[in-house]
Amino acid sequence: MPQTKHPITDVQLLLHGNLPQLAARSPDAHKGRFGHLLVIGGDRGLGGAALLSAESALRSGAGMVSLATRVEHVPAALARLPELMAVGVSSANQLMGLLEKISVIVIGPGLGAASWGSSLLSVAANARQPQVWDADALNQLATGSVNLPANCVITPHPGEAARLLGISTAEVQADRLKVARALSQTFNAVAVLKGAGSLIASPDGRVSRCDQGHPAMATAGLGDVLAGLVGALLAQGMPAYEASCLAVWLHATAGQRQGTLGRGLAASDLIPAIRQLLEEQSPCLK
Repeated sequence: MPQTKHPITDVQLLLHGNLPQLAARSPDAHKGRFGHLLVIGGDRGLGGAALLSAESALRSGAGMVSLATRVEHVPAALARLPELMAVGVSSANQLMGLLEKISVIVIGPGLGAASWGSSLLSVAANARQPQVWDADALNQLATGSVNLPANCVITPHPGEAARLLGISTAEVQADRLKVARALSQTFNAVAVLKGAGSLIASPDGRVSRCDQGHPAMATAGLGDVLAGLVGALLAQGMPAYEASCLAVWLHATAGQRQGTLGRGLAASDLIPAIRQLLEEQSPCLK
């Protein structure tokens, strides 16, 4: 059946009353029903980015979360999150066994631009699972050295969007709607164009906008939290566009709530607020 095309002027504003919802969980629910998510990233000096994504995914309801990162980051990851299955990988070959066990991939946070990250990204690009590509994965995609697989969500900020489309950041910001649509069509993926008034575009023509947020969110690591959140919703069975819309709203609204405390917002501050908002929006048990 062909995909339904939506009018190019039809942009839906994401509001509390019109958000996609996760289904409630049955009393006999178990972890195997809610996905096994793998975060790939965290090169030397960048280990925190991948850990933020993994923590966000775990706290947002993914059944199981694994982290493939540099060997030296594993002790810190387990000290912070003992529920995490952290695996130190030195080469792409070590990913193969992990890919047989997982259902969703989040790749890019702290991945870096060196050969270590490039080799891991090449393996992910040939994997069959739904994926979220963020940060350094997008920068490598922009170089043409790797192709985006099917069933992906991409989450660029304006600078990354500019590199992906070969235009300037100023051009991105001058017509964000046009750029969001172009990203989605060019890469045949759900595209989340981050920034004030984040836009979510689907290849079938749907576009949503989120006007939530706060200037205190101008700090490092928030994109890593969003990537993990999108991945967690995918792992729990939401379609890519709906998962992206709900994730963007949860992330922005959590930032708005935490932003009332003023400057000094840390990315990890959003994670408990996201968990609370998700329960308010989509109760676990009804």
